Parts: sequence; C-alpha cells; structure tokens
Amino acid sequence: MRITIVRRITQTFFLILFLWFCICATPGKSFWQLGGWPVNWFLQLDPLIASGTILTTRTLYAGLLWAVLTVALTAIFGRFFCGWVCPFGTLHHLVGRLGSRGRSVRERIALNRYRESQKVKYYVLLVLLAAASGSFLFKLDGIASSSLMTGLLDPIPLVYRSVNFLILPLADSSLRAVTAAQRHYEGAGLLAALFVGALLLNLAIPRFYCRFLCPLGALYGVLGRFALWRPGKKCGECSGCGLCNTGCEGACDPAGTIRTSECVLCFNCLDTCKDNLIGYNAFRSASGEIVSPDLSRRGFVAAAIAGIAAVPLLRLEGGLGTNYDPALIRPPGSLPEPGFLDRCTRCGQCARVCPTNVIQLDSPGGGIEGLWTPVLNMRMGTSGCQKNCTACGHVCPTGAIRPISLNEKLGLGAFRQTGPIRIGTAFVDRGRCLPWAMNRPCIVCQETCPVSPKAIYVKESFAEVRNGRLEVRLQAPVVDPARCTGCGVCEHECPVSGLRAIRVSAEGESRSRKHALLL
Repeated sequence: MRITIVRRITQTFFLILFLWFCICATPGKSFWQLGGWPVNWFLQLDPLIASGTILTTRTLYAGLLWAVLTVALTAIFGRFFCGWVCPFGTLHHLVGRLGSRGRSVRERIALNRYRESQKVKYYVLLVLLAAASGSFLFKLDGIASSSLMTGLLDPIPLVYRSVNFLILPLADSSLRAVTAAQRHYEGAGLLAALFVGALLLNLAIPRFYCRFLCPLGALYGVLGRFALWRPGKKCGECSGCGLCNTGCEGACDPAGTIRTSECVLCFNCLDTCKDNLIGYNAFRSASGEIVSPDLSRRGFVAAAIAGIAAVPLLRLEGGLGTNYDPALIRPPGSLPEPGFLDRCTRCGQCARVCPTNVIQLDSPGGGIEGLWTPVLNMRMGTSGCQKNCTACGHVCPTGAIRPISLNEKLGLGAFRQTGPIRIGTAFVDRGRCLPWAMNRPCIVCQETCPVSPKAIYVKESFAEVRNGRLEVRLQAPVVDPARCTGCGVCEHECPVSGLRAIRVSAEGESRSRKHALLL
C-alpha cells in the first residue's frame, strides 16, 4: 500500500475521532455523552498549550503531559502531527486538493513554491510565547503581565471552537440528536468568517493557514528541524522535472534544497517522483537541506518586544483593577482574573459542555486579551447557571476553571463556613421592574430563585390604578446580597424583554476580594 494512502486513512481516522469527541462533550447519561470520553485529548497533545501554560504559570497541568509524547515523536519523525493528525490541517488539505483539481502541472508547481512570507508564522509564534513569558519582566499593580493568548491562532482550539459553535449547532438545528434545544452563541458570525475564510484561502494557495499563520506548525517546525527521519533525495542524480513539487503540502521545495522545517510529511513527493529518487531516510537529503527558517535579527527582536509589551499595554486601562468590567461574569470555579487569563486556552469546551447554554465566548468588545474567553450571558440558553452543575470546571483542560465539587459550589459539608461559591450578585433595576416602576404585579424573579432560603424577598404594598377605581396588591422584589450567588436564573426568567429588570453583576464574586460589594 502506498504511503500516501496510509496517510489519508490516518487523517480520516483522526478527523472522525475529533468530531466524535466534540459530539461526546454533551452532558448526559448515554454511552456517547460526556462520561469518561477523553474529549480534551487533541488539546492535551498540543505542545503550544503546554509551553504557554509553563511560561505563564511555571507549572504544567497534568493532562498536558500528553504533549511530551507529541514533542518526542516530532523530534524523531518531523512534523507528523500537521500532516497526519491535526483535524484542522486535514480540512485544509482536503479543500486545497479540491482547489488544485483541473490545474496544469506548471500551475501546481507555482502554487507550491516556497514563499518568504511563510516565515510570518514563526514571528506569530514568537509574539505569542513572548506574551506568555511577560511575567518575568513586567508587573502592573503587583500583577504579573503575562497572558496565554496562544489560543487566538492555535489551530486546535480554533477548530474546537469552529466545530462546537458553528458546525454542530447547524447540523443539530433540525435533527436535535445531540442537544434537546437549539444552542446559540454570541460572536458566531466572527467565528464563521474566520473559519470559512481560512478554508477558502486554500483555493488560492493550498494549506494557506498552515504555511503562513499557524503558530503550532511553526513550533513543530522548530522541534523537528533535526528530526532523525526526514524526506529527501537519496542521490544527487535528478532529471529536474519538478513533479515532486506538484503536490507538496508544505511548500518545502523537495525538488531543490528541501526545507525540513516546512515539510508536513504528506509524502506526495515520494508518490509523484517517477524516478524513485526521494525517500524517507535517516540521512540528509543528497541535494542539501535548510533546517531552520531564515529569520532576520531585526524581525526576531521586534516580535519578541511586541509580545512582551503587548499584555502590559492592553492592561493600561486598568481592567484588572478598579476599572474592572462588572458585566464580566466568569463560570463558577474560575481562578482570579490574572490567573484565569494565564491559563485559558479559549478552546470553548466549558461553553460546549454547559447544559443550559449560558456560558458564552467573550466578544471583540471585551478586548483582544479576553476575546473568546468564557463569560456568562444570563439571557442566553434555557436558564441561568444551574446550582447542581459543575461540568465546566471538570472539562477545562488547563484549570482556568478549577474542578469543584457540588458541596463546594453549594457551601455544604466541609465548605459550610466559607459558604457557596458566588459568581456575582443580582440587582433590581427599579426603573424597569414592573412592580416598582409600573405598579404591575410580578414576582417571577422571586418565584424562580433557586437559593434556599431564597435570595429574593418581596416588599408588599398597595397601589391605586385606573383613576383610583382599582386597588392592586403589589409585591416588589428585593435582593438579599448575603444569600445571592449570582446564578442568573432570575435574570433569565425576568419577563421584561431586552435589558432585564433584574441583572447579575460581578460584584461580590468569590474569586476576587477586590470585587466585594463594600470597600
């Protein structure tokens, strides 16, 4: 069997496995639902996530030890992950092949030539890793200026977001085989534009994202530069037909001096060489090799400085201090904001596993540093944050949302003295509340409050309406901040459309003493 056939079978297997894990990230008791399936496995194989968290936190989350295996195999075989395992790479490969159909040999050779702009991905990698390592140099208000922003362009979190928040909701919109109710996600338009745009660019240049932008591919290129096994010419005698360049997915120029850091091990060159001069060998290519990207010293220094300075510049507005956004409500169990940003990969697994669809991804309005990090939108989904649910913390691959027990969330047992976890506090807007502002009876928020004893009580009064001919008994809701956990059920169920008459704010959240209601 030809090695390219084996590669296609392997790519298909890992793509189906990835899609299966995305489907399995659904809470429930069926065999195919969350309950032992390693739904984060592809994230755990990602050495960019592992190296980023090491730089930001100086620790390695246990599940990310899988990345050591990927690094070791890359040091032996080269960029095998890009050409054989990566689900996003497989989609690019497929669309690129469709775009190349019908083109002449000369056109395909021209499409697959090496371009100097392929070095851009190495600068992107350097910027992201420098931003993660900023804690060694900068501190603002005593807070280390580092942030794990690798997930913005890392293909594994990117493809997780795209499948979970675009493909699955669309596919399930009529079938209802995965979720009982239609799921909606804020910012889906931006995600769709990036995902579809990245795929369509392959029609112009095959593997466009992999060649020019992918920071994970750049990291694999660095790790595999001295791989023990690598493609190359077995001898110097070559007719110069250039056929080996017609299907080269990495644009690594196998016909000339091969660039091993760009090779994604598609092995198309072995398949197309009519003279059988190219092999997968444990020795250097007979025509020579270029093992490292030719990065300029000026570009290297500029990228490093840009990455190190990016985080403190983004935080000059004081978003982690007194100017914090009270509408930014993180899932229960989230670390304090600086630690949260040091660990969050923006994979969206917490939002995918949320049974009520209340966890959303932050929009561009929240700033670049917070883009696609999980936030709670109490108006979305089927309810607020359910009191008996701790799924988000148990699926987070890096501990940005730590796994908590039900007793800790509810403040029971050993946690009775510390009390329940609070993600915020509800406030009644008396200018919009039906009983307070319009003399209309309504106690929906008080009735639906899941806290026991209830965190919302009512003040009883009587009001005259219709020119004094009718007296109405009113029960106006009041929030007891000592009992409110910020679950948001009241905000979700409030009958006032648009801006709700009762809304949850981050004040009083357990994860930060600076956000206490009283100074």
